[in-house]
Formats: sequence, structure tokens, C-alpha cells
Amino acid sequence: MLSSSSASSSSEVKWRFDVFINFRGEDVRHGFVDDLHKCLLHRGINAYIDSEDLRRGDKISPALMKAIEESRIAVLVFSENYASSSWCLNELVKVMECRRLKEEPVLPVFHKVEPGEIRGLRGRYGDELARHEKLGQDPERVDKWREALIEAANLAGWHYTDEKSQDETEFIKKIVKEISHIVERAPLSVAKYPVGVGSRVENVMSLLSMGVGDIRMIGIWGAGGVRKTTIAKAVYNSIADQFDGCSFLANVRENSGRPDGLVHLQKKMLSEILWKEDVSVSNVDQGANLIPNRLCCRKILLVLDDVDHGDQLNALARECGWFGKGSRIIITTRDKHVLPSRAKDRVYEVDLLDQSEAFKLLSSHAFQGNQMKDISRDLIDNILGYAKGLPLAIVVLGAFLFDRSRVLWQSTLEKLAESPTKDIYSVLKISFDALEENEKDIFLDITCFFKGWGRGYVTRVLDGCGLKTLTGIQILIDRSLVTIEYGMVEMHDLIQQMGQDIVKHESHESLDDPGKRSRLWCYDDVLKYCRRIR
Repeated sequence: MLSSSSASSSSEVKWRFDVFINFRGEDVRHGFVDDLHKCLLHRGINAYIDSEDLRRGDKISPALMKAIEESRIAVLVFSENYASSSWCLNELVKVMECRRLKEEPVLPVFHKVEPGEIRGLRGRYGDELARHEKLGQDPERVDKWREALIEAANLAGWHYTDEKSQDETEFIKKIVKEISHIVERAPLSVAKYPVGVGSRVENVMSLLSMGVGDIRMIGIWGAGGVRKTTIAKAVYNSIADQFDGCSFLANVRENSGRPDGLVHLQKKMLSEILWKEDVSVSNVDQGANLIPNRLCCRKILLVLDDVDHGDQLNALARECGWFGKGSRIIITTRDKHVLPSRAKDRVYEVDLLDQSEAFKLLSSHAFQGNQMKDISRDLIDNILGYAKGLPLAIVVLGAFLFDRSRVLWQSTLEKLAESPTKDIYSVLKISFDALEENEKDIFLDITCFFKGWGRGYVTRVLDGCGLKTLTGIQILIDRSLVTIEYGMVEMHDLIQQMGQDIVKHESHESLDDPGKRSRLWCYDDVLKYCRRIR
């Protein structure tokens, strides 16, 4: 529908909005446009809708002018009473001006109106333009409206007639699919330096066999910190556009352990795949019936990340028959036995990084484009020996050693050699031990209480405890101990376990007596402590 030249020229500009939607609110806001807007947002497409409540007079505000200019695509929704609004017509003139001057793609939707009626300025459209002139509108402005209407109505678009043979949901899906081809789905964040990810993605893709029309369930299996989630995200990004609906359910193990956790995951999955926000699920059993009922005819992509119990699969993807032909279900897990029988023959075991990959990943984080200075290859290899090819450990070490002197590198090697356990936790703890007390307190509070909470909320709470949270969290981010995902404070579960182990081992007594610890976060430990002090 769109020329490749338009798409390519648009891609060279940084847009504030992906889509600007022009429409007559009284006709289509509640219903068609609301549903279209929600679907675009679910698809990761930033769509702009102006608020009628903020309009003053019939002139476009400078802010709205800017929104049209800074949108990559314009969608024009022509409806029965569209031409009665001078506001809509003024927006239309601006949109068509941007199309001529900036090659902005314009996609018309003819909602229960005939394109020929608009092109010929007949019926309601002709009547309304005549009415505007009678009411004293500037003839020159009305002429611009006429020209813009004729030009827009001659563009290729979509025609919705409201006949029984037309399903509005399917109609909206076609529009969103076309838009997504231009805008491209907002990808999941994979890794700052995805060293070695590409070859492992290829191994997963061979198991998926995308050219085959069957329903396929596969597993990605490996130890914690080996980048199962990173690989799953990269695969998801590369194939998501080939499906009718997609959902990436992160941290299934952690989220399912919360009150109504499985119900929340069922609702999230249905909401993302069906592009609807108001999916109602009252309990797990109802959700397990609703999923196959709603998705059995849809070709979907589903990623279940960090599964550790069969109950989670029973609630979310019990059988391949729950989904339509061509569907792909990807399960990441540390426990191969959790995988259903249909997936056990298609399991990719994620291997550790080889020496070359490990060196490249550590160098990417520790030097970030700078030369190795006086750090010898032997020193790097000796430190990498303790990371044992585990990407998480290498990333944390690299972030800690960034821009550090040879003396500190040598000191780090000596500390690793002195560790009695020489396991992954001793490697991760190197970075924690080097923190100032402010950052240590923030880190431990996050590991025990605030993982998965909004950054703003965490900052306000910890600031109230006398901590310098804004700078503290940034330091933790720089050390790769914490990440911010969609505004939430997150960390790898191995790092969280390391932090919680630090609290449990604060003293000899604290290991067996939770009341001796600085922080209590488990319900049973809190209950035990409260009973003891009564």
C-alpha cells in the first residue's frame, strides 16, 4: 500500500510519535478509534490522539501542529459527520501538507462512508462544506478543505462498511499490521553487548522450524546467568511480526508466586495477544478454559520465561492444541524435567561462553572502546577463569573493572583466589564489596523488598530512610547490579539471591535466627520473629 521510498525516507528521521490519528470524536472515538488506539499501543506503537476537551475555537494549536509534524504516519478516519468539524478539516489540511513536503505516509480509513462520496464531495460531505460557507467561513479555507478531502480520498486505504461479513476486530488488525510494517514493533531490550548471542539464536531458530505449519513447543534450558532470557528476547524480536499475536511473559516463576500470580499472567497473555486491555479472568481454571477458547484459531508466539513448575505450564500452555496452526511456544527453564513431553525432544541447552567470547564480553564492558592500557591478556584470562564462562558473572566483573588501574585488577584477582567457595556468588560479591555504605544499603533493600517496583516509588521510600537513592541507583546500574525496565527496578535473580544471602550471613547468629538480621522479607521469618517478641 505504501511505496518503499516513503518508508525509507521516513526511517531516516527521529519521530516523536509513530502515528497521528485524525478523526471525528462524536462518530468514532468510543469504539473504533479507542480499539485501534489500544491495539497500536499493545503492538508497541506510539499513537497520538488529541483531546477534544482541550480544544479552543477552530484553529489548530501550535502543540497539535507540532504533533502532526513529528508523527511518522497519519491515519485519517473518515466518518459520517467528519466534514461537519472545522477542527478535523484543519488537521486534514496540515496532514496533507506534511505528506507533500515531508513524504509523510497517510493512511485513510473510510468508516461507514463511501470513498467516492468524499472524492466527489457529494452527500453529507458536500452538504457540510456548503454549510461552512453559509456560516461565514473564509472561502479560501473551505477551498483548501475541498482540495485536501479529494487528495486524501484518492489514496489507497481501508473501507469498513459494517456489513455482517466484516468483523471490526479483523479490520483493525489489518490496519495495525500495515502500520507495524512501517513502524516496526518496538523490540525487547536484549543486551548492551550481545556477544555470542547470534550463534545461539540460530540454534533456537533451527528448533523452531519457522517454515513448517505445525504447532511447535521448544525449550531453552541452562543454568542461571547463562542468558536464556536474552536469547529468548532476541528470537522474539526476530520473528514476532510473523504472528497474529505475541506475548513475552517474563519471570514466570517469580510472578506466579505472588497472590493471584497465575491469574495475572493469564490476563496479561490474553491481553497482549488479543490486543485488549479488559480481559476478565476470575480464577486459574477459568483462564485455562478461556485461553484455548480464544486462541485456538490464532497463530501466536508465546514466550514463557523462567518456568520452574508444571502448574505454570498447565495454566498458560498446557497443550499445543490450545493455539492455532503455525504457533510457536518457547519455554526457558533451569529444570529440564519441567518441560512438557511435546517440548522435551526440542530443547536447546545453552552452553557457556568459550574463552574467545568471554574475553570479548569482558573487554566490551571493562574497556568500552578504550585500549586495554597496561592490563595484560594473562591477567584478564586469570580473572575470567573464575567466571567460568558464565555471561552474568563476566558482565558484573567487567562493569566493576571499567576504567580501573592494573593494581585494582590484580587486587580483584587476589580476592577471587582467596574466596573459600570460588563459586558464582563469590564473583558477584566482588562488585558488592566495593560499594560505599549508601549503595550497599540501597542494593540490599532492593534485593529484599523492592525488586519489580517502580523506580520513582523506590526512590521516594529510600530517600525517606535517609539514603541518597538517585545517585545510588545509578551507581548500581553502572555496576550491572540493577537494571531499569519499563520504569521498574529489576535485577537478575542470581544477584538477588546473592544479596539475600549477604543479609542471612550478617552474623553467626543471623543464619539460624532471622531476628538477628537487618532485614526480614519472608512471611514465615517475620511471623517467627513476631511470636518470639510477644
